[in-house]
Amino acid sequence: MQPQHQDLSATKLTAVAELSRRQRALRAIWVFLGALSLLLGFIGIFLPVLPTTPFVLLAAACFARGSERFHHWLLTHQRFGPLVSDWQRHHSIPLRAKCLALSMMWVSMGTTAWLMRARPLASVALVACAAAVSMWMLRLPTRPPGGHSNQS
Repeated sequence: MQPQHQDLSATKLTAVAELSRRQRALRAIWVFLGALSLLLGFIGIFLPVLPTTPFVLLAAACFARGSERFHHWLLTHQRFGPLVSDWQRHHSIPLRAKCLALSMMWVSMGTTAWLMRARPLASVALVACAAAVSMWMLRLPTRPPGGHSNQS
């Protein structure tokens, strides 16, 4: 009976090793998605058509699942850290930030759509994208200046 017991142990060890390989692969995917999101957020600093905040928050969520080290790095980052920790603490967006994001997005998307008016499909797509992002952002809880979220 002893050989059978050893076979079971070997099977369990193989299953554990397979699970850890799977976990490592999943973590690598989360880190890759986090890095991609952070890159898009960084590009969004310079391209007003691409929103920075949602991509940075998505990167934080991916890093939280994939790598404590990268998540900690993002939380302590000079520029992105306050944004992420503020979201994690309050789960709301300050009113000023929401107004600024929406107005900048509509100015840049509206201007781009107007400049591309020779291509009506592209203009409609830009306006539709801006409308979808606006609806999403307006649904997020708003924190008044100096306060906490007004929605629980």
